[in-house]
Amino acid sequence: MSSELVRRVKENRTAAWNEAKRIADRAADENRSFTAEEDSRWRKLLADLELFDERIAQLENDERRAEEASAILSGHGNGRRYQRSTELADDFRSMILERNPRPIDVRWENARSAYQPGLERRGLVTTSPANMAPVSFYGRLVEHMVESSAVLRAGATLLTTTSGETLRVPRTSALSTASIVSEGGTIPASDPTLSSVSLGAFKYAFSVQVSSELVQDSGVDLEGYLAREAGQAIGLGLGAHLVNGTGSGQPRGVILDATTGATGPTGTASSFGTQGTAGQGTDLIYDLFGSLAEPYVMQPAAGWLLRNATLTAIRKLKATTGETAGTEFVTDGPAGASGAMIGKPAFIDPFVPAMGAGAKSVLFGDWSRYFVRMVNGIRFERSDDYAFNSDLVTFRAILRADAALVDTTGAIKWFANSAS
Repeated sequence: MSSELVRRVKENRTAAWNEAKRIADRAADENRSFTAEEDSRWRKLLADLELFDERIAQLENDERRAEEASAILSGHGNGRRYQRSTELADDFRSMILERNPRPIDVRWENARSAYQPGLERRGLVTTSPANMAPVSFYGRLVEHMVESSAVLRAGATLLTTTSGETLRVPRTSALSTASIVSEGGTIPASDPTLSSVSLGAFKYAFSVQVSSELVQDSGVDLEGYLAREAGQAIGLGLGAHLVNGTGSGQPRGVILDATTGATGPTGTASSFGTQGTAGQGTDLIYDLFGSLAEPYVMQPAAGWLLRNATLTAIRKLKATTGETAGTEFVTDGPAGASGAMIGKPAFIDPFVPAMGAGAKSVLFGDWSRYFVRMVNGIRFERSDDYAFNSDLVTFRAILRADAALVDTTGAIKWFANSAS
């Protein structure tokens, strides 16, 4: 991330701080309380300062990680991470050239612990930090899988376990409440409502066959080819269920447990209606944004998920005077996002339903409340015997995973096009 951008944000923060200080000093000098106008402006400035602090922290974090990645790629990074990547690359070459059948486990140890975009890795059995590793076979499987699933890029919480038994994630559906009690009065009981979400381990797998000649030809980037194939196949298989999974024999997709945020009026079955008409156009996106409770909106993983065609339709919305209003509404987003709306990143996912009658075509919320559980990363194996009579070498990739929205009280909401 550019240091110039960090500098500009810091300048804006300083300006907001100086203005807030002037308001407070003026009231103190005049020995009075804030006027209604001053109080409103004071609160707005304090909120801006919090947002500036979050943005500065994010930019500095992104810049630091970019520097770390550059150092690693230039050979000056952490020796242990570089060694691990090299060992896995050697294992892969041994599998191909020496016909070594020993499986290779590709762990998700280089997942980025960040949001917008990024992944939050919460290892349940290890305390090793989640950092980036050199670009190699070790990272490519994961990289391509992330590219296939915008849910992960949006900031879903990633849980990595070493075994696949059912994992129960505790959650609350109602919190305790407090009330005024008179002197000597009885304090009423108010217990939170507790439940849990169970995450299993569904097996995603595929195999690919290549000729022995291709394996033996050192001039072919077989490493990259297999990484793309494995990452794309598994990523698309899991990615479809992260959005639309039924929870029966497959993960619970986010749409299954997300709640209503906004619904288009009659006549918006395949569009957002007319920009110049109240309650249509970008008003519908604002309605979805406004339906989310403040604590979720303020989270760093708050963002949009929609198809490219849907985002394009928003960009093309036109004002009554004819000029395109959507191009100003959809602004540039952070790295990894396809844009931003109302200050929150927008991520493109091909599995979000296309606009149509009753389709839930736009999702918005705090994506850290969606948990993706993986078991031991991706297992990669080779067999020279499976297609022996065809002189083909068979490779297979296997991933065990599950997912569910653990906060179903309104953490993620959807916009639905009208039924007619």
